[in-house]
Amino acid sequence: MKKIMILTGMNKFGFYEGDCACADGAFVQAYSMMQSHLWRLPPEIFRQSFGTGYELVAASRQSNGVAVINDLAGDVLDAFSDFASPIELSLLLFHGIQESEIDLAVKQLIALNLLVPFPAIPSETQSSESSSIISWLHLTDRCNLRCGYCYLPHVREDMSPETGYAAIDATFRSAIANNFKQIKLKYAGGEPLLRFPLIVELHRYAQSQAQKYGIDVNGVVLSNGTLLTAEMIEMLKSLSLRLMISLDGLGNYHDNHRPYAGGRGSFNDVSNGVDVALANGLVPNISVTVSSRTVEGLPEIMAWLLERELPFSLNFYRENELSASRIDMQLDEQKIINGMKAAFQVVENNLPRRGFLGGIIDRANLSASHTHTCGVGQNYLVFDQNGQVAKCQMHIRKPITNVHVADPLAVIRADQIGIQNLSVEEKQGCKTCEWKHWCTGGCSLATYQATGRYDVKSPNCNIYKALFPEALRLEGLRLLKYQDDPEVVMQ
Repeated sequence: MKKIMILTGMNKFGFYEGDCACADGAFVQAYSMMQSHLWRLPPEIFRQSFGTGYELVAASRQSNGVAVINDLAGDVLDAFSDFASPIELSLLLFHGIQESEIDLAVKQLIALNLLVPFPAIPSETQSSESSSIISWLHLTDRCNLRCGYCYLPHVREDMSPETGYAAIDATFRSAIANNFKQIKLKYAGGEPLLRFPLIVELHRYAQSQAQKYGIDVNGVVLSNGTLLTAEMIEMLKSLSLRLMISLDGLGNYHDNHRPYAGGRGSFNDVSNGVDVALANGLVPNISVTVSSRTVEGLPEIMAWLLERELPFSLNFYRENELSASRIDMQLDEQKIINGMKAAFQVVENNLPRRGFLGGIIDRANLSASHTHTCGVGQNYLVFDQNGQVAKCQMHIRKPITNVHVADPLAVIRADQIGIQNLSVEEKQGCKTCEWKHWCTGGCSLATYQATGRYDVKSPNCNIYKALFPEALRLEGLRLLKYQDDPEVVMQ
């Protein structure tokens, strides 16, 4: 006998992809609300048929994740096209489905926001970063590479331990003042591994402060990977620090983006760094910057990443003052679309167990609805080597405040001169778009660089629209492939 099937993505730790963590709480809420409300399909719902008795569904306005449902689950969903309550779904019993199974399916659909109350209950679109304050610690401006898209002048300046402590203290002050329950620290540069002892010292201090104030703290080291050693990896593991490594392609594709200061390619050393991390039990997240210079090599690096089961993010090149003369890096729409689709084909042929919707298309996050592309101006602090505080690392030389103010985040939020990270609801060209709560109009700084305005859609809009349906299709295929694996898929 056929059963109702609803597949949703989970990572290996048992949480939904992204940070929305809707599973238990949303399910309990769905149970308690089920009999006391009328329900309907959400006004903005994405449905994509696979033509095999399955379809992919997601509520773009308040998504708690993407789901794949079979035709019987689709019948349950369609029963709410003209406002119905769960108790009226006995009409589906002619399929031979038990009423308890229908009730369970309805609860799942409510938990995923694929059914919403009628009349609507006012609520804000979710923000995956809303519970965390994020601080970027610029440990050094020095770097052994000279990447073609880097926005830093690479002066020989380092953050002192005293400034690092002050930055962490300022972060905790803002977290407490603004009721954040979690702090995320990004140890960056330059190349932060040039200051590895400082990373250890600062993170130990942050952990002691977290215990003192009852605030969770986690961290990530953003590295080019060339200086990694087994000893460093063991220390990162002992501190529960994650690792992100930049790798833009195989061989010359990477080297054309990220050579050493003397011009020599860095790919072999970065690849060795990844191997060192894996061999010592730390899986790094790989950040791939995509430009017109390297996009043709994207399928090869994608195959390399999937073979090693590495998490990844594909980020589009952003022009800055230091890279504006590099015309060949600028995003050619059709070239980027073709290269990305070729990479997607590699993904389809090697579907990973790990979810990818949070980072497969630039700054868009297709795993959860949100209104702002990033945390700039909301929950994000960038501390430079001298203790000045900027809104975004790409504007690190345009500080807004400093570590000594009582609540630097309040100053950042109040600023009306620097980068304005507007809600997608305020951007012309986005307000009626079906993708707006996943895309959010793209990077505000990239938009301003191209148009001189913050309140308009991204210059990469056509690229995004061409790729979003393809990315969601890949996620649907992934859920179907691993539907019998409880560590990957929740049913």
